[in-house]
Amino acid sequence: MNPKVDAYFAEGCGRCELYQTPQCKVHGYVGPMQHLRSMLLETELKEDYKWKQPTYTLNDKNVLILTAFKDYSCLSFFKGSLMTDPDGILVAPGQNSQAARQLRFTNSEEVITQKDSIQEYIQEAIRLEKKGAKVDFTQKNELNFPDELINKMENNQAFKKAFESLTPGRQRGWNLHFTSAKQSETRTSRIEKAMPKIFEGKGWNER
Repeated sequence: MNPKVDAYFAEGCGRCELYQTPQCKVHGYVGPMQHLRSMLLETELKEDYKWKQPTYTLNDKNVLILTAFKDYSCLSFFKGSLMTDPDGILVAPGQNSQAARQLRFTNSEEVITQKDSIQEYIQEAIRLEKKGAKVDFTQKNELNFPDELINKMENNQAFKKAFESLTPGRQRGWNLHFTSAKQSETRTSRIEKAMPKIFEGKGWNER
């Protein structure tokens, strides 16, 4: 057991201003997450703490994350798109998610009644990692970048190199953030504000 995970349940994740307050979303799902954690601790996965979330690894490779969002808690599998999903319960976190898939829960009863199935999903994720399975990010170069981003990269080679060095997931995240703005001025403003984080190699939702 990792003491940082104990602190996560007691204090929250620290990813927003609600840290260490009763309103932190973690506190609303401590029950189901504690049940999920118990299952994970029975496996060969190592309990770590990354990105301010309980993260479970195998031979230092990330396999899944246990976390909470506003409307649910979940197990998020790094290579979930490769899993067979026999029960049809894996959910992509976003429409452009190529790799990650989630098992979502809102209460402890859901976890308890699906325990056998959840354990099978966890074991499949472990088997995939042992096999060295890789997600094919063929869509990396198929992103439709807005003109404002293309122009910024053409006029700033350092920024172009920094953006292209981001992981495919971070590139997609930033691209969605930029293109969700309807007006060109807003897209340009978002790109300007994003540049420091992109130079640091961070995604749009990373602090």
